[in-house]
Amino acid sequence: MPGNSKKTFDSIFTKTKVYLVVIAIVLIVLCIQNIIFIIPSVLLYGILLAYTFWTNNKNKNELDKHIQELTFNIDTMAKNTLVNSPFPLVIAEGDGEIVWKSVKFVNQFGNIDIKGIVADVLNEAKTELEKKNDTSCIYRQIKIDKTDYQVIIDKIQLKSKNRKKKGIGMYAMYFSDNTEYLEVLHKFNDMQTCAGIIMIDSYEELVQSMKQEEITQVINEIETKIYDWAAKIDAIILKTDRDRFVFVFEQKNLDKIIENKFEILKETKNTEAEVVIPRTLSIAICSDGESYSEKYQETLKAMDLVLGRGGDQAVVRRNGKYEFYGGKKQEVEKRTKVKARTVEAALEELMEEAPNILIMGHANGDIDSMGSSLGIFRIAKSLGKTANIVNNTYGMTLKDFIEAVEQEEEYKDVIIDKTQALNIINQDTLLIVVDTHKKSYVEVPELLTKTNKIVVIDHHRRGPDYIDNTILMFHEVYASSAAELVSELLQYTKNNAELTTFEAEALYAGIMVDTKNFTFKTGVRTFEAAAYLRKSDIDIIKIKKWFQSDLESYNVIADVVKNTQVVRDTIGIALYEENDDNAGLICAKSADELLTISDITASFVIGKVKDTVYISGRSIGDINVQLILEKMGGGGHHTVAGAQIEGITIEEAKRTLIEKINEYFEENLE
Repeated sequence: MPGNSKKTFDSIFTKTKVYLVVIAIVLIVLCIQNIIFIIPSVLLYGILLAYTFWTNNKNKNELDKHIQELTFNIDTMAKNTLVNSPFPLVIAEGDGEIVWKSVKFVNQFGNIDIKGIVADVLNEAKTELEKKNDTSCIYRQIKIDKTDYQVIIDKIQLKSKNRKKKGIGMYAMYFSDNTEYLEVLHKFNDMQTCAGIIMIDSYEELVQSMKQEEITQVINEIETKIYDWAAKIDAIILKTDRDRFVFVFEQKNLDKIIENKFEILKETKNTEAEVVIPRTLSIAICSDGESYSEKYQETLKAMDLVLGRGGDQAVVRRNGKYEFYGGKKQEVEKRTKVKARTVEAALEELMEEAPNILIMGHANGDIDSMGSSLGIFRIAKSLGKTANIVNNTYGMTLKDFIEAVEQEEEYKDVIIDKTQALNIINQDTLLIVVDTHKKSYVEVPELLTKTNKIVVIDHHRRGPDYIDNTILMFHEVYASSAAELVSELLQYTKNNAELTTFEAEALYAGIMVDTKNFTFKTGVRTFEAAAYLRKSDIDIIKIKKWFQSDLESYNVIADVVKNTQVVRDTIGIALYEENDDNAGLICAKSADELLTISDITASFVIGKVKDTVYISGRSIGDINVQLILEKMGGGGHHTVAGAQIEGITIEEAKRTLIEKINEYFEENLE
């Protein structure tokens, strides 16, 4: 008997007992007063008891019958509902074996082999269901014969002990036709607005490089191509400045733009007039954001990212991620030094206001990072300010240089570690980051959250993980090195900061390393910076000794180069399989050495230090190694780039690298 019904019957029976007790008491009182009532009272009470038990049994039987009928009706209704479910319903075991199908399921999928689909969906979903402690369902989207279904999967609680012991799970799967909903959702998403900005790169330099009579013609050609491209994607476009256009369009055209690989980037370069400065565009598009204002603000950030990567490319921000297109060519050097002069004046003003100054490079610092730090330190000292250089880690490439630094009396208390830096930093400290702009690459990332005053000086192409809360940024991707940028700043100090010979040598060494002895990524301003540093009586032989390899290391590099695999006819990939602290240095030098071989246009060398895989990429200019290694979480320049990946093997890194190289060529086919 169900619990509630039993309680009702017990309640009734308890009341009857009370009545019987009351009657018994009355009869006993009568018998005491007159004994002649004893026999009639006993007979009467016996008859009353017999009648009470008879009626109670009758009521109980009728109640049991009613409950059985009610239970049967409910079970029948439940079974009928299950069998005649308006949704296709199937019950299957954990291995995908179908145990039962509803009528609707049979009618809808009678001509389709559904077993494989059920098994695939269950195989993916049952692990998640097993982890759930509650009775909630999980949902999956699948497509069957051009129809979209939302599959609702629920685990059935088994009563059979035998099935439980055998580990046989049972699952109910409801198939809900979701096609119409998805079509409406797709149309809704297609109608969403995307915001975009187009900028003509290096507009000032472009105009200055042309004759007066050519300017109008060339600018008109560029603008006509921009307007024609906007018309193809049904965009509303408005020229907001002489080199800037803002446009909006429906999201349904975004895939078309990406599919055509932003052909406007290529078309703009094909104008007939010949000019010294290439005609290129930078494009930023954003589909993220709840309001038009948010979309536009995100587009502005995306444009900053494009310009920080050298322009001549497009970036799309959607679903919280950045996607890059183009950027295959090298950056064009800017001849004017107006920005360097402006930045230097602002930097000195910030230094004078700051109670203390911290200078920080990137993790596993190199000579460019340390040389730049020393240059900034000298600017601070010329203003009479206290400054420290944060150097918590450094690679083998800095070993000889650090030993030289330690012999210089002036720097004994200047270079501090992470603990010391965290102890002295506060909200008013001026933190100057050199030779990197990425939050995750700085020497001590925690310092970025301890102050509101951050300055960045860097030359690498900007990535999504950039420091976005700066109060001053000197980010020039055309520059060969951070040392080149710092050397320019030093020339405009108001107190004529004079470098020590050692500091000048450190800056010169930074330029030498990043340009591979003035071979790669050098421009007019690179040699001007070098000429400025040479005035400090630097010792070139001393600098070269900092980077000399011993015979053992040279033989290791030779072995790495000897076992190079060539892919895509001209790309060399080599492995350094010894897991030691020298891996980063060996990889970098091996990649440099590979480029000295004829027919090798790009090189990649992979090594490992503890749990981290290092990849060094080099190119003579035909292939953009930065774009390739960026796909693996790295970055750098067109001709020099690197990546660090944790948690994988060298062989896995090699396979991934080859995949990314193939992707690069597929994306950049012209």
